[in-house]
Amino acid sequence: MTSTKHPELDLTISRVIRAPRSAVWAAWTDPAQFEQWWVPAPSACRVVDMVLEPGGAFRTQISEDAGDFEPHISGCFLAVDELERIVFTNSLVEGWRPAEEPFMTAIISLSDHPEGTLYEATAMHRNIADRDTHDELGFYDGWGTVTAQLATLVESPRA
Repeated sequence: MTSTKHPELDLTISRVIRAPRSAVWAAWTDPAQFEQWWVPAPSACRVVDMVLEPGGAFRTQISEDAGDFEPHISGCFLAVDELERIVFTNSLVEGWRPAEEPFMTAIISLSDHPEGTLYEATAMHRNIADRDTHDELGFYDGWGTVTAQLATLVESPRA
């Protein structure tokens, strides 16, 4: 199943990452790699739960300025299609339970590109006010930064 984009409710960022899809997928699905790029540096990320299956928990924490870790994402995965797509939401938590403060659903898509992998992240919102709030909070700067960090991680030669 694919989702139709809704320009009034969705925010999307895309980038060609010069690495194979398998490397981008691993950076998304291996908690140790994920923690290296998921939040804008110099903040730090901690993966609390990453159960990569529909209904599985997806919880991360963030530490800004080397302070204590605080909740960041609390949601669940809706779809995990190996090497192609990850869909998660903070509208639900583990086991499909409704979340207290739903905000968005994200679709991460990976496809082959002549130069590597076309990476696309779309944040879908229930209304224009939520979309505008996400935009004002810095969607393009924040998601652009972490996408660049992801690219740096997977494009770098490994020792």
